[in-house]
Amino acid sequence: MKLRHQQSGLSLIELIVVIAIIALLTSAAIPSYQNHIQRKNIALARVDIQSIELAIVHYDVTMGGLPDDLAKLRMDDMLNPWGQPYEFLNHTNVKGNGQFRKFKGEVPLNSDYDLYSIGPDSASNGPLTAATSRDDIVRAANDAFVGLGANFGDFGNSDSQQ
Repeated sequence: MKLRHQQSGLSLIELIVVIAIIALLTSAAIPSYQNHIQRKNIALARVDIQSIELAIVHYDVTMGGLPDDLAKLRMDDMLNPWGQPYEFLNHTNVKGNGQFRKFKGEVPLNSDYDLYSIGPDSASNGPLTAATSRDDIVRAANDAFVGLGANFGDFGNSDSQQ
């Protein structure tokens, strides 16, 4: 009588099934992780914009006016989560309204200054309705809104400020 030795490894089929399961789980997890990172970066940019706003208020109170640029606040080297500098435009230094941020009929979005972060596409345009501006994180309505340019149209209708 012959004794059979039991094999203690995985067959090729079992190995393929395990790899397929891992691939499925990974394909489901990666978009979720990327979405989480994007939300985190937007939140960081909002916090940075609010910090810059506080510095602008402090400057306005102590110096009697808004700064000409972020260099006056020593914040000109501050980068957003996507590696771009924050954008600031003091409205008193501008002739006409071509450089102001705008949304549909609202020109400018703010009566005092524009402050925003160019989003992950590293491109921007004046109107928030432009495709390149929808991912920008903007200060609008004189600080009543800080969030994604794409969400500004919902402002006033809901509490969505992400």
